[in-house]
Amino acid sequence: MSQFNRRNLILAGVGIPMLTGLSHSPLRAQPLGANPFTLGVASGDPWPDGFVIWTRLAPRPLDEHGGMPAVRVPVRWEVSENDSFTRVVRQGEAVARPEMGHSVHVEVEGLMPYRRYWYRFAVAGSDLSNVGTAVTAPLAGATLQRLRIGVGGCNHYAQGFYDAWEHLSREPDLDLVFHYGDYIYEGGGAAAPVAGHGAGSVRQHFGGEIYSLDDYRRRYAQYKSDPGLIAVHAASAFACSFDDHEVDNNWAGAYDQDGTPPEVFMLRRFAALQAWYENMPVRRAQFPTRAGVKAYRRLDYGRLLRMHVLDTRSYRDDQPCDDRFRGNVCPPEARSANMLGQAQETWLDEGLGHETNWNLLAQQVIMMPLDFRSEIGGAEGLFATDLWDGYRPARQRLIDTLRRRRLTNVIVASGDNHRHGAGEIPVDDRVLDGDKAAVEFLASSISSGGNGEGEKKTASLMPDNPHWRMYTDRRGYQLFDITPREWATSVKVIDKVSEPGGLMSTLGVYVVEPHEAKLHKL
Repeated sequence: MSQFNRRNLILAGVGIPMLTGLSHSPLRAQPLGANPFTLGVASGDPWPDGFVIWTRLAPRPLDEHGGMPAVRVPVRWEVSENDSFTRVVRQGEAVARPEMGHSVHVEVEGLMPYRRYWYRFAVAGSDLSNVGTAVTAPLAGATLQRLRIGVGGCNHYAQGFYDAWEHLSREPDLDLVFHYGDYIYEGGGAAAPVAGHGAGSVRQHFGGEIYSLDDYRRRYAQYKSDPGLIAVHAASAFACSFDDHEVDNNWAGAYDQDGTPPEVFMLRRFAALQAWYENMPVRRAQFPTRAGVKAYRRLDYGRLLRMHVLDTRSYRDDQPCDDRFRGNVCPPEARSANMLGQAQETWLDEGLGHETNWNLLAQQVIMMPLDFRSEIGGAEGLFATDLWDGYRPARQRLIDTLRRRRLTNVIVASGDNHRHGAGEIPVDDRVLDGDKAAVEFLASSISSGGNGEGEKKTASLMPDNPHWRMYTDRRGYQLFDITPREWATSVKVIDKVSEPGGLMSTLGVYVVEPHEAKLHKL
């Protein structure tokens, strides 16, 4: 990716009222120093006429307020048809405000559909930002022959290095990256060892467990300073959601895992989700309000794909049976009813009526039933209640919607579990090898869980889960290569995250055709 500093830009004579125009701004502050763009740039949520571009000013990321003074700072931006910025097509000025952690969100409009653009930012008296690139979406109803989406998440800073993000940034022809969540982790200091996973502290969080808005801002700054994350954000637009660790482990609606009174936990949740908004390339529609953050939304890619980005945390009921694995100690009637909430369920039902080659449910936690008895020990089924298994009435309603609409073209993308998986969602969870409603791809973590054990532990689960075709404890990401006739998912694995220099390989490729919810391995 091309990068420019201020001196080289002036010497080259290319564009920028970006610098000269700032001197007339009534908001102009004192120069911030050489590089206020230490957290990089990002883009997100492409539409046919544009996308969001993002940056956040933080000359000293781990200092109080990122080393920024408590003033508003004008930031110039420009979008170009080439990476040398000799064909600038859009430019303007935004304001980085201390109330929003000096983040900048610009919803660029007026671009051409399904075309690659480059963008960058500048502040008077400082270097330019690095350069990012993004592709707009095609027009509604357009016929698209191919689309490529990367999927990743669970990037625990203290449990591993981000070489997988670096590898993903070099994948050719990326249209989008879906980050399913767990962008940060809320715990403090060193990472607790994960038994058998080679995970402990390979590097350390700054400070203790985070609670305040300033805490969350600093944690994002530490994560976003990593070169791997900077590289992958610069390489492609993102569609970002959140899972639990952006707030607190296994939170559900107004409840945390520690029994905090809901009215107190909601203060922490609001601070955490404000920080999420400040640090993600999302639109004004996701701006935090008293009601929270409305993270569910759609992205359309012509007639080829409708992507439903879901929120499986904000509207769910509390996990049943104290968030434990469910066996006989947790009776069926205790299952929680709501995972998405009524409004989001209705919105999803209506959106699934759109005619398209493929529907992608981009969400957070495993939807397929997953019996852990052979891993944990027990003669009868054991199911994790934080997953859709703890919310079986909600899962059944979704399956009923797919059946009522006669949809066979639904792909579910999941994360959270720190393992790669692929399988088919049964119509009836009592008949695991019966009819299937959709295909699910579980993308592993980027670093969470350490190096992993491959199939050493997960292989024992397969006999109790015949609807799963693959399940492995390895780090990495997935690539979705989508055409009107075929959906191909490449499962990418990295050999180590405990030290830099991990090597990436393809574990397998799985193919789905739109007329049948069935996996085929190439």
